[in-house]
Amino acid sequence: MSSLFQRLNEKGAVAVAPSVLSADFTRLEKEIHAVELAGADCLHLDVMDGHFVPNITFGPMIVDAISRIASIPLFTHLMISDPGAYAPGFIKAGSALVCFHLEAMDSGHEKTIDTIHELGCRAGLAINPDRPLSEAAHLLERIDLLLVMSV
Repeated sequence: MSSLFQRLNEKGAVAVAPSVLSADFTRLEKEIHAVELAGADCLHLDVMDGHFVPNITFGPMIVDAISRIASIPLFTHLMISDPGAYAPGFIKAGSALVCFHLEAMDSGHEKTIDTIHELGCRAGLAINPDRPLSEAAHLLERIDLLLVMSV
């Protein structure tokens, strides 16, 4: 278990995970090194497909490039339809944790979590704030991180 995940398991722990989307992509390597030097614990990579959410960002190829630049873990947040089909590509690209949305699937959450773990990665679940936490309760013991969305 990396020190990041050990610390997150401690009561009251806080981790700083700046989003790559706030970076100047013409200076991505310098921006990543700057947040690492500032003490970031991991990088938050928001992956959007234009279907599950209206924006489009990047895919595994960019995550792979970032993994070759970064010295801290990559937290890949899949805001995409059918995350189970795409999670393995993001894991292969270097993600330390892959988080997907409860709302992105009607079923198969357990299988997606198991696949993420079987591929040697941490699994996270994101839930929108208007969703009752009880809808995710049956998955909480299976995941490494719960991300409650906010703006």
